[in-house]
Amino acid sequence: MRPKSTILCLVSAVLLCVSSRDLIAADRTVTISAGEFDRRQTPVAFELPKGAADDAPAAASAWTLRDEAGKPLPLQVDPSSHVARFILPDLKANQSRTYRLALSERLAPSQREVTAASHEGMVRISVGDQPVLGYQAKKSDPPPGFAPQFARGGYLFPLYTPADRLVADDYPPNHKHHHGIWAPWTKTEFEGRHPDFWNMGDKTGTVEPVALDATWSGPVSAGFKARHRFLDLSAKPEPKAALNEEWVVQVYNVPDGKGERKDGEGATGYRLFDWQSTQTTASDSPLILPQYYYGGLGYRGSREWDGPGDKCRFLTSEGKTRANGNETRARWCRISGDVAGKPASVIILCHPDNFRFPQPVRLHPSEPFFCYAPQQLGEFRIEPGKPYVMRYRFATADGEPDAKEIDRLWNDYAKPPTVEVK
Repeated sequence: MRPKSTILCLVSAVLLCVSSRDLIAADRTVTISAGEFDRRQTPVAFELPKGAADDAPAAASAWTLRDEAGKPLPLQVDPSSHVARFILPDLKANQSRTYRLALSERLAPSQREVTAASHEGMVRISVGDQPVLGYQAKKSDPPPGFAPQFARGGYLFPLYTPADRLVADDYPPNHKHHHGIWAPWTKTEFEGRHPDFWNMGDKTGTVEPVALDATWSGPVSAGFKARHRFLDLSAKPEPKAALNEEWVVQVYNVPDGKGERKDGEGATGYRLFDWQSTQTTASDSPLILPQYYYGGLGYRGSREWDGPGDKCRFLTSEGKTRANGNETRARWCRISGDVAGKPASVIILCHPDNFRFPQPVRLHPSEPFFCYAPQQLGEFRIEPGKPYVMRYRFATADGEPDAKEIDRLWNDYAKPPTVEVK
């Protein structure tokens, strides 16, 4: 039998070996500056310096950031773009923190992952074992009694809060063409015709899913890239594509508050994800969008919120509600109501780079429907060679976060911390 001193030496050698592997990139530091806002559980993205990812040995599987005490923070790197993402736990305004960039041959065993799983035309994204959202990658089957033209794909549904409350609807009976989170245009002009890609019952336009190009999972985020096609069904002798569209959806591994509540109540956390659409013309013809009061990014809330009054409650960044907020402009909007007798919310944050920011909103007077509609301010065009990009961040929550808290979320999105890599 080996003496204890020999065993301790062997253990120390193993730890030293693991430690040396874990400091492969330790000559690089990453400094995060909070800027003018306090940060808490903030998604941060930055590009690795040229060569940093290429220097990683084939055996390396997990990137981390290590603070001064050696505590690791998961870092997820996109191998195609070398963009790195992590969740900043907290940092006070006007303060900075420096991490060392590290690599390891193994993942932390306690780290829950965000996963995107594709099966039979549906992408389902979960944090740990809890569902967040689904993406309908092919046309779904409408409920019995719906006309075939209402069949639709290329939208997000279902959508859940951290306590697994469903906060979206699909094929509601009073608006058969509404689908969770989706983004068609309504009043349009294309080559002298007027296809309506929103109201599919008119059979003049539709949006079809084309391809699911990528999915990814990891300790920081999971998501997908997908393509859609806006078809002008009124074109003769056959339908003609007016727009091509790419979606990129990224779901983050932020705390959901489950450790701070009992029986699923009192959550202080969120499900958080970014949604981006890039639309380009499919021919040399522009798509003209006349002034109109809805069309573009749309959200349909829980069926339990349907009806007048306060079943569905709206609050905008300007303090507007359902009573006075329709066709006003807003940096963000909270849509909330009771699900199974408990309040739940969906928060939509508008990025300042969006066209005509802060964008006008549609707050439906009697249905749980919300839309960001920049065309309320007048006609605009999607021109050949000029992509039209929409960016929004969504948060789902149990309860109804107040305006101060939602401003914090918006600042994290619109004015994120800065990153310096040396």
